[in-house]
Amino acid sequence: MKKAFKIGIAAFLLALLNSVTVMAQQAKTVVGVVKDSATGAPIGGASIQAVGAKGGAITTSVGTFNLKAPSTASVITVSSIGYEKASVPITGDSLVILLSAVTDTSLNAVVVVGYGTQKKGDLTSAITQIDDKDFSKGGARNALDLIQGKVAGLAITRTSGSNPNSSPSIQLRGVASISGSNSPLVVIDGVPGGNLDLLQQSDIESISVLKDGSAAAIYGSRANGGVILVTTKHGHAGAPKYEYNTWIRKEYLSRYPKVLSAAGYRQKIADGEISEDNDKGATTDWFDELINHDNLSHYHNISMSGGDDKTNYRASLYFSNYEGIAKENSRQQYGATASITHKGFNDRLLTQVTFMTNHNSANLLGGGNWEDALFKENPTQSPFDSTNNGGYWNDNQVENVVSRLHQEKSLRDQQTTLAQFKSTLTITKQLSATVTGSSQRDQFVDNQYKMLDSRASQNDGDNPGGGYAYKSSNLANDYLMETYLNYSNTFAQDHAISAILGYSYQYHEEENFNASNKGFSADETEENDLGAGNALGQGHAGMGSEKYTNTLISFYGRVNYAYKDKYLLEAVLRHEGSTMFGVNNKWGNFPAVSAGWVISKEAFMDNAHWINNLKLRAGYGITGNQSFGNGTYPFVTLGTGGYYIYPDGSWHQTYGPSLNPNPDLKWERKKEFNVGADFAMFNNRFSGSIDYFQRRTDGLVIKAIVEQPANVASETLQNVGELGTNGYEITLSGTPIRNGDFSWNIDATASHARTKLLKYTSGNWLTGGGIGGYGDLGNAYNYIYPGDYLGGFFGKTYAGLDENGKWLFYDKDGNKVDADQANKVENEGVIGNGIPKLYASLTNTFSYKNFSLRFSLRGKFGYDILNTIDLSYGNQYTLPTNVLQSAFTKYKDINDTYQYSDYYLQKGDFVRLDEVTFSYNVPIKANNYIRSLSVYVTGSNLALFTGYDGNDPDFVDDTGLFPSIDGRGVYPSTRSFLLGVNVGF
Repeated sequence: MKKAFKIGIAAFLLALLNSVTVMAQQAKTVVGVVKDSATGAPIGGASIQAVGAKGGAITTSVGTFNLKAPSTASVITVSSIGYEKASVPITGDSLVILLSAVTDTSLNAVVVVGYGTQKKGDLTSAITQIDDKDFSKGGARNALDLIQGKVAGLAITRTSGSNPNSSPSIQLRGVASISGSNSPLVVIDGVPGGNLDLLQQSDIESISVLKDGSAAAIYGSRANGGVILVTTKHGHAGAPKYEYNTWIRKEYLSRYPKVLSAAGYRQKIADGEISEDNDKGATTDWFDELINHDNLSHYHNISMSGGDDKTNYRASLYFSNYEGIAKENSRQQYGATASITHKGFNDRLLTQVTFMTNHNSANLLGGGNWEDALFKENPTQSPFDSTNNGGYWNDNQVENVVSRLHQEKSLRDQQTTLAQFKSTLTITKQLSATVTGSSQRDQFVDNQYKMLDSRASQNDGDNPGGGYAYKSSNLANDYLMETYLNYSNTFAQDHAISAILGYSYQYHEEENFNASNKGFSADETEENDLGAGNALGQGHAGMGSEKYTNTLISFYGRVNYAYKDKYLLEAVLRHEGSTMFGVNNKWGNFPAVSAGWVISKEAFMDNAHWINNLKLRAGYGITGNQSFGNGTYPFVTLGTGGYYIYPDGSWHQTYGPSLNPNPDLKWERKKEFNVGADFAMFNNRFSGSIDYFQRRTDGLVIKAIVEQPANVASETLQNVGELGTNGYEITLSGTPIRNGDFSWNIDATASHARTKLLKYTSGNWLTGGGIGGYGDLGNAYNYIYPGDYLGGFFGKTYAGLDENGKWLFYDKDGNKVDADQANKVENEGVIGNGIPKLYASLTNTFSYKNFSLRFSLRGKFGYDILNTIDLSYGNQYTLPTNVLQSAFTKYKDINDTYQYSDYYLQKGDFVRLDEVTFSYNVPIKANNYIRSLSVYVTGSNLALFTGYDGNDPDFVDDTGLFPSIDGRGVYPSTRSFLLGVNVGF
């Protein structure tokens, strides 16, 4: 037995030895070195693998490798971050493998600029372009939501949250005006003042932001706030293509104020803090009564495109239904876009016709009354009352927020259309002429009705119990005609020059009409029979109309020069005249100059192999602002003065001057200097740009109060002041991993801007930012003198509470005093800062084969928010009105009335997980039906990290002169989940 066992062991060992010998004979060793094809430098850390075999090898720091490969292996693959993957045949015992660096095509990418395009590598100004592949995928209602957090220096704040009928507040590089618009000029396919409602995500190709004065000066008197250029998709030659894009989205509440529930309210009654007669016997969550838990939004877009070398086309149809988190708060819209491009006249004449139209129906009734629902309504009271007409209770002091949703309506029906014609004739190879014309028409009609049983009708003093109806219409037309010459040539190989010279004429007209009546005896006709109300015969009906027009004429030119693609120069001049300004200042000049130096192309950089691109930029430009609203003109305007009885006993309307003339009024003018650098290094694995800017805006326009009777009217439009802003912006992109089928990309932005009031001649200081609410607390921003930075909250400094829970504050000498003593200007000062010192964003994108995962973080840092909710309702003084739960915890020791001080200023710093998108490109085998298929899932606003305990800090407006005052009844914060599908046929 033992002998047989030994023989078996010996046989096994012999078989194992033979197997190892055979395996050794079947394997081979491949050695070699991997180098950079351009420089010959060794590449360490490169991955080596035999095709069809497991395992592999990694090159050493000097580029050498030693790979064990099967004897049958004939090809190895070599890959390294920043280099093109290579397949190399095994031709000998030692291989020398040369890898080529990944070509950076971004410098040759076309960037849309004013009146044309440029290669990214030729830019001398601060311009950022976001292409459609990088847009947010959360189901944006407004086109600018697509680039939120993606452009350094561009603040996009959704002050109304996810309300589908709201638009974001937009500000670029800080405050640029006191009373005029701070928003950038929007240009759609070359049409200034384009309506963003015309744009759908699936139809947008790119969005460019002209940030500095040298880039924006080509748009003259409308470009103080910067310029946003939106380029839509057009057709291309090729076989017909069809695409269908759709998504469906659901929203959920994520953050809202916590108030006393019915049970909590009754407990306070039991504790004697609220009188017993306030218990109405019911249990109602008034806030929840306004919430649309069944909300479901969806979007559909189908497009077709194609053509040949002579004619191409693209057309799309879309429909969307946005439902807000609030009841009676929705927006349905449908529309179409179409473009056709044709070459004729021996391919020398290129003509393009574009048409866009959008029709939307908005329910405007819901989305409000949040403050009433949270704090004004008694949680122990039912919204119903069977003894009252209509079945709901009615109160003169408090509105029944539930009955309003059933007894009133507020609808808007809007139609916007843009038609554009553009034709370019190639005169010579170097010279072309373009003529373009466009017409944009925007009209909406508002319809409102309050039923006979509604609160407003029951409490009407003139016609109690009679319905109320209102109807209005607004029509705006914009007509644009432009023609320009475009010249481009290269001399002696090293000198390149391009130029544009043009003329523009734009006419804007706007008119509106409104009428109202009340005292209706029936609800059937609602607002569709305005004359039926009794108030018309009583002289209590309302009616009004207005019309405004203005004209803008411009001559403009731009010259670009490049020497050896290393030394770049650009000069711009726009000469512009507007009817918006005084006779002595109707015309103005807006020049700009910028230069660039591509240092990486210099001979002394030849050995700096780790630098792929390095360019310095500097520019200076002057832009203007003429956006002060309708009816703001530099000449005498008339206004109605009311009805007066004449000697004959009849009543007549009187007129009088409402605005004084100012022949010297001119547009606001911003002078901006920008210096920046663009770079790419480490085989283009790390790239970015850095900009520093300094700007001065003078001639700030306001309606100044003037003396009478020296002036016939109490107000005159005047140029009164100057603002100064300094700041910086950083944009970074990196690829830590790009290996085979896997890649990891990082994109980050950061920006900072501070604005100072340099000059103000209308009075001694700026003041504003009403606090509102209880207590008549005045403004949060007072006494902003020349030399002060904007954003400084001005008020009292909290010093504690006395033994009775009464407020104490510090006076100017540091002594603790009561509120009456502290409420003196000499005891107040700057107590906080409402403008974020830093805006930042971070996006990570992971891709593996057909899978992709992207998540984006965004935040604001270094600023305060005035928490007016806590100020008004975190105080038991408000009882028996409902209050925050924190009135009995955090603020339980307060036994005093409302006071504004730094006690209610809280750090607004936050980081938001803005978006997480997981997508999959489904592999499609060649067939005659489906060309491509991708699906994606997006979660938006998934997490918020902040110490602020008011509303969502991201929804608090941080733009304009008086920022970061939180509202008491803001639209609640939501998180959403979206499922999308894109199909190509």
